[in-house]
Amino acid sequence: MKVDLLQMVESGGCSAKISPKQLEEILKYLPLPKDPNILVDIDTHDDAGVYRVNDELALVLTTDFFPPVCSDPYEFGQIAAANSISDVYAMGGDPILALNIMMFPAAKLPMEAYAEILKGGFDKATEAGVRIIGGHTLDDYPPKYGLAVVGYIHPGKIMTNAGVMPGDSLILTKPIGTGVILAGHRLGMVSDDDLAEAKRLMKLLNKTGAEVMKRYNIRGATDITGFGLGGHALKMAKASKVSLIINMKEVPLIGNSYQLIDDGCIPGASFRNLDYAEKDIDFASDLDYNLRMIAFDAQTSGGLLFSAPSEKVENILEDLKTAGLPESNVVGSVIECNGKFIHLK
Repeated sequence: MKVDLLQMVESGGCSAKISPKQLEEILKYLPLPKDPNILVDIDTHDDAGVYRVNDELALVLTTDFFPPVCSDPYEFGQIAAANSISDVYAMGGDPILALNIMMFPAAKLPMEAYAEILKGGFDKATEAGVRIIGGHTLDDYPPKYGLAVVGYIHPGKIMTNAGVMPGDSLILTKPIGTGVILAGHRLGMVSDDDLAEAKRLMKLLNKTGAEVMKRYNIRGATDITGFGLGGHALKMAKASKVSLIINMKEVPLIGNSYQLIDDGCIPGASFRNLDYAEKDIDFASDLDYNLRMIAFDAQTSGGLLFSAPSEKVENILEDLKTAGLPESNVVGSVIECNGKFIHLK
């Protein structure tokens, strides 16, 4: 029996996240424990926490799950697992163990679909060197899947939103536009090639990008997911107390995502992300509207955004492209904070 998971959801992937504005309100009420061994918590708006075990070892802990982002159960499992594991890579850690998080409507989906989702997650986790050792399942509609992941890191080598320095260049490892492409697919506006490319990128682990970051001792990094390039860049700028200049003309885009925006295919998450960020952003007067909106396109399993000393950029880009990330590019720079956290041009 062929199953189309997209028939069961209104929004999937990281587009299904609540708005960053709502999230900030919720976090105000979250009590934080006091413990000197907690090295990273929600103060820097990073997607993973870090806990020191001893002077040589810390644990990176994260979780992520969402509704289907594609029709095929196996591909959905792959994408959800890659997205969940990504937060450990973005912190500079090595993911080791995971638990499945599964919400499955037992009366509406055949067990074969359930098995395929889990197999997709298992295979992608295995590719990452992660062992899935258990999990938790609820009977719930619509279906949702993801992982709780544990990784290792040295306490002195953590990468966070707060590690960005003035004078650095900003590097992005994957093109953006998955939210637009997926929304356009549901409307019948996307070519098979563009859809295939978006799914390939979402399944692509950020492992190789993280290995290059570690090779160059990068300290300021994040991955681009539900809040879009602009939203995650804003969190970096706030945590690091700097301003970021982002040149949207240098940001690589997936397929015809620019034209889809021009044709009016703008997902609701883009407007929610823009609403959250626009008070802290200086928009260039000549910034193309399409590029403004795609800057806030919610990405699912997007690439890494990190800052690097300018003198290392050429070598870093060469290593990223050799490692299988050919569209990696310098998309901006870091300056002293000057009133607005982001300058989008």
